[in-house]
Amino acid sequence: MKIQHIHGLAPLYTNTFLIITDAKHSILVDPAAAPQTYLDALEKENAQLTHILLTHGHYDHVGAVAALRKATGCKVYMDPVDAAGSQMLPLTKDLVDENWPADDTLRIDELMFTIYHTPGHTPGSVCLLCGQVMFSGDTLFAGSCGRTDLPGGSMQQMQRSLSMLAALPLAEDVKVLPGHEAFSTMGQERRSNPYLNGMWF
Repeated sequence: MKIQHIHGLAPLYTNTFLIITDAKHSILVDPAAAPQTYLDALEKENAQLTHILLTHGHYDHVGAVAALRKATGCKVYMDPVDAAGSQMLPLTKDLVDENWPADDTLRIDELMFTIYHTPGHTPGSVCLLCGQVMFSGDTLFAGSCGRTDLPGGSMQQMQRSLSMLAALPLAEDVKVLPGHEAFSTMGQERRSNPYLNGMWF
């Protein structure tokens, strides 16, 4: 698995991730940069975009979905709860091809993604674990967590979601790649993130 980090558009600079499988298929997590940025990266890698995986539906995580789906015919996965078509959640149901599988696992070539439902930032937020990498969206940040004061947010749900993540039997060196700002590891977050260990709730 090869992962390329691509910043989204200003001013939020969302962390987005282009994953290349051994078969040269590509998976995009939260495409928020200009669509051509991803198409150029795909051409450079000689890869085909087959899947878009969305950690949640906020506008700063889904901005390139419609254009990339039209250009490549890729499948778009997102929790249906967030496909509501509001100002903060602009992706409508007709642009989401698939809900998460019933068993919360998704295999793409040699990669296996485990989907953890983590409402709190939005009702349909998820974290995606693939091997030793956790794509945590706006649920878990380095030293912090996603805000819960936006429409659909819930501090109580966020607390439960973070407690669940903290209890997962994940190695200390599992990388945490959040939707914004710095990267981290599960070990670092367990030791020092006051939200993950419940000290600030």
